[in-house]
Amino acid sequence: MIIAGVGLSVLAVVLVGILVARKVDGDSANYLVAGRRLGVPLVAASLMAAAVDSNATVGNTDLTSSFGFWAGTSLALGLAICLTLTGLFLAKPMHRLKLFTLGDFYRIRYGRGVEVSASVLMIFAFAILMAGNLVACGFLLERFLGLDYTVGVVIAVVLVLVYTIGGGMFSDAYTAAIQITITAAATVAMLWWVGSTIGFQIDPGMGPFDLEQLTSTDAGAPINWATLISLGIGDIVAIDFMQRVFSAKSPEIARRSCFTAAAGTALVGVAYGLVALTAVSVLGITTADGPVLFTLLDDYAPPGLAILVLSGIVAASFSTASGAILATSAVAVRNIFGVRRVVDTPGVKDPLLRWTRLAMVPIVVLGVTVALEVAQTGILLTLAFDLMLAALVVPFLLGLFWKRGGRDAAVAAMAVGLTVRLGLFVLTPTIYGVPNDVLYVPNDLVPATFDGWPTFYGAITSLLAYLVVAFLRPRSVAEEAWALTDTAPAATEAAPAAVPEAALAEPHDGAAGVGSGIPTEPGPRNDGLPAPA
Repeated sequence: MIIAGVGLSVLAVVLVGILVARKVDGDSANYLVAGRRLGVPLVAASLMAAAVDSNATVGNTDLTSSFGFWAGTSLALGLAICLTLTGLFLAKPMHRLKLFTLGDFYRIRYGRGVEVSASVLMIFAFAILMAGNLVACGFLLERFLGLDYTVGVVIAVVLVLVYTIGGGMFSDAYTAAIQITITAAATVAMLWWVGSTIGFQIDPGMGPFDLEQLTSTDAGAPINWATLISLGIGDIVAIDFMQRVFSAKSPEIARRSCFTAAAGTALVGVAYGLVALTAVSVLGITTADGPVLFTLLDDYAPPGLAILVLSGIVAASFSTASGAILATSAVAVRNIFGVRRVVDTPGVKDPLLRWTRLAMVPIVVLGVTVALEVAQTGILLTLAFDLMLAALVVPFLLGLFWKRGGRDAAVAAMAVGLTVRLGLFVLTPTIYGVPNDVLYVPNDLVPATFDGWPTFYGAITSLLAYLVVAFLRPRSVAEEAWALTDTAPAATEAAPAAVPEAALAEPHDGAAGVGSGIPTEPGPRNDGLPAPA
């Protein structure tokens, strides 16, 4: 009965995704950024759907039940912080740039080499993110339908691929609206059921007001802060978040959507954390029997509630996986292989649309491979953005708001931050409290108590590297000229025009941050980027 109810909700999501695919109309601008015409409800729903996935629900409850409120709920709260910061400082300037992907920013600001390097790292990180959501679906189908875990992962990814290939961002946004509706209803129903039948109870030291979880190393404070920072700041360079920001009708709509999604994400995350603490305290449920939330729903909850909550989890996982597949494929095709949008050319189909769809197949294979090798949920999410924090956040933020740093500073920040973070990763025996079974080199140098600190060291060294190189080797006039001429016509259009000397002056429009040196002319071009001066 439970799996049948969940199956119906999944079918509804897939059908809606297929039906709205006609809105693409053969144009990659519609496919990748929904023609930049989504309003607050759809943009906010898609942003929240990307945040409230299996990591913020299943992963949240597992970590909360084992280590306390801040260990698990920080997954959702970190994402809510990220959306808040994006709304405050980034949504408007990034939307004004009229980009197709986040990788476009690294090309315009730092050049082709940085674009490719950043894009490779984004693809790797989002393969991990996609895998975390496929893991939850695999466990769900294994628990409630008796399917092999591998079969469950494959079924989930095929269903997501069916509607994502067809409708792109339009399918993602409309299915996200369904997912958020289900998730909101499920969250309210679950809180009411737990409160009225079990009663909320929290073991000493495990609750939200037991602040030693944020102050004491023995209570996991470094790990909990690392989670908040890696998601709150590292997720700023999330390609699926930015893809949704680019899809808004206007910069103001993008900003308001971020705030709405942040509030919803925080509320859902806290609710699931409180439910997990009660399940441990009253019912004695542990992760030894599988995901805590699945055990609670299967063994204790009424069938109707189980159907509603599980439908929300599956729909959330589908939405996040869909956004990750779309954004990752677009970055691979546009920013690594250099394919550009072509429209209004008789007899020529848009190559960016065609190749983005084809690229989804190998991207999905990569995600499935990670899901089968590392069957974790919340840990995979945090690890993905830990790497982004160490390598890409500093070049992004300083590149957006500070003109001095150029290609050399970006390369130094990426290389140093990533090297330090990966080096500490292989030397630390645990990852956010979980044994490091991914890539650990046994040693006596780094104890388990060092867990959490590598997140900070990676980000700090990246920042220092950028600042030092920016002062020693500032951005050249040639690099500033590149930022302007890069938006010239692609191969199917005329050759780039010469850049007037006046165009090299520092721009005064605040769209990309005062003094950033990024062109901010408002008129979108054929390839979706700002027109050259």
